[in-house]
Amino acid sequence: MSVLAVCLSLYQLYTAGLMALPAMIQRSVHLAAILALTFLLRPPFDGARKDKFTIWLLIDIFLAGLSMYCAFYIVYNLQDIFDRQGDWLFTDFLVSGIGIILVLEACRRVIGYIMTGICVMAMIYAMYGPYMPEIFAHKGYSLERIATTLWLTTEGIFGVPIYVAATFVFVFVLFGAFLQVSGGGNFFIDLAYSLTGRYSGGPAKTSVIASGFMGSVSGSAVGNVVATGSFTIPMMKKVGYRPHVAGAIEAAASTGGQLMPPIMGAGAFLMAEFTNTSYLTIIKVALVPAIMYYLTVLMFVHFEAKKYGLVGQKKEDLPKVWDVVKDGLHFILPVAILIYVLINNFSPMMAGFVAVISTYLAAAFRKKSRMGLKKLLNALETGARNAIMVSVACAAAGIIVGMVGLTGMGLKFSSLVLELSFGIKVLAILLIGAASLVLGMGLPVTASYIVLATLAGPALLDMGVPIMVTHMIVFWYSQDANVTPPVSLASFAGAGVAGANPMETAFVSWKLAKGLYIIPIVMAYKPLLGIGEEYSLMHWEVILSMLTTACGLVAFAAALERYFLRKATWFETLLFLLAATGLFWPDWWADFVGFILLLLVVALQKFRHPPGFGTAPNVNEAKAP
Repeated sequence: MSVLAVCLSLYQLYTAGLMALPAMIQRSVHLAAILALTFLLRPPFDGARKDKFTIWLLIDIFLAGLSMYCAFYIVYNLQDIFDRQGDWLFTDFLVSGIGIILVLEACRRVIGYIMTGICVMAMIYAMYGPYMPEIFAHKGYSLERIATTLWLTTEGIFGVPIYVAATFVFVFVLFGAFLQVSGGGNFFIDLAYSLTGRYSGGPAKTSVIASGFMGSVSGSAVGNVVATGSFTIPMMKKVGYRPHVAGAIEAAASTGGQLMPPIMGAGAFLMAEFTNTSYLTIIKVALVPAIMYYLTVLMFVHFEAKKYGLVGQKKEDLPKVWDVVKDGLHFILPVAILIYVLINNFSPMMAGFVAVISTYLAAAFRKKSRMGLKKLLNALETGARNAIMVSVACAAAGIIVGMVGLTGMGLKFSSLVLELSFGIKVLAILLIGAASLVLGMGLPVTASYIVLATLAGPALLDMGVPIMVTHMIVFWYSQDANVTPPVSLASFAGAGVAGANPMETAFVSWKLAKGLYIIPIVMAYKPLLGIGEEYSLMHWEVILSMLTTACGLVAFAAALERYFLRKATWFETLLFLLAATGLFWPDWWADFVGFILLLLVVALQKFRHPPGFGTAPNVNEAKAP
């Protein structure tokens, strides 16, 4: 398994930076290795052992070999497959069927039954179209047509999702693995801790900033919770945060990592393909909304700390900023090189390749971060292991996308959204948010984004929402299953680290992550992403929108926490809510009214002190459930 994982990482680096391969070869070899790793690493059911020779291990080795054969069949017969499009042999059909079954089994093991069930339902829908309700009916397709479309063309499993996973995503996941193994991840956490640790609620602010740093390169919400939370959650509990609140803060902050450029999970790369826009443009327009999300979480954290009288760490107990920077300055070099390569219009694959190589070289500047052969092999293996989830999800999502394209389901779903929303944008966006929550119960965020972009995206486009805004809205809503009950994967991970009740943690993280629901709606009505074909941010209308939205988010956080400079009365809470509504509203007069209301309520908070509203409880009270 280790040898296969290392070979896959080396293959991906070779094709990213040295020699590009034809699309079907690149994707089929990648998927074959990912499927083989899945069968070797993930047991078929709970209780099946991988540490001794059993019949299940023998079956998994056979399935891994079968995965390799199905890829080899495409590579060896590629030209013949192109020549006989539509005039398939029985072996084409047989290999396609086996390949699809292998993808479904890998999906079942890695993601679960819900995603697998959706894929099977998509194929059944394609077969039995004439028997469906009138609004969803179509002519129907044979099993051979479905199987060969999914396996032997770029319209199914080997379509855009696996293309993105097999090229851009893998090298950036590998970049994150190299940073992790060399100690770069710890550097970013220490930097955040040294910058924020002495302030009120400092460890929680450390969690938010560190998760932003880590998430911007790791792109995994749950992985981010475990990586940074093992350090930040105990710190938060130590200064008085209740366990479920500490876990929720880490979960909400880590979810933002998938919104923060440059990696954004696989979202930035997928969005670039779906919108036919450069990767650099995607990360440029995604930056401001992501910062706003973190501003919202920071405000919640700050108000929570002030409300419960939580103080920061003593200055002498914190690492000194200069010492941290001096010790880990070499880790900033790969990030700087990555940005430089992207700005100079190199492909994301080349940028990822350069980032990995520069991380390896930069780590050599310090003895403790230097990567010998053992560390290097560990980083290559870790990168391949970390890519399994997203690659399997993308392969399975390819089945859904392929069937949606074959049957025309996308147009039917879009018309349904338009009909139910009565053509009102905000209703359509809320419907998409509800759909994303349901999908998020069974799909990872990348797969959820692909399905939503395929099904619901055209509805927003028909309402006149620009394509970039449409995809950004869909992408943001695809993240909500990380922090929204009843699923809340990131929240559950945070609860596990904090030793807290999972559902309590989930509900608090849901409150902290409210920016995830509000900012996409504002995007549809205000030019937060820029103006014109170049999405220019340097325009007075864009800058004004950013300022008013940021003020609105602060007011909204104050209203939910019922705290700003002190605990808010019900009247002040209402004023905060009205101010937030005005600042989010897409008319200049509403912005003006909202801003005046915000100034008014801040003045009330500062100069008026109702009896019993100025006292914050002590730390011991904050620890109470």
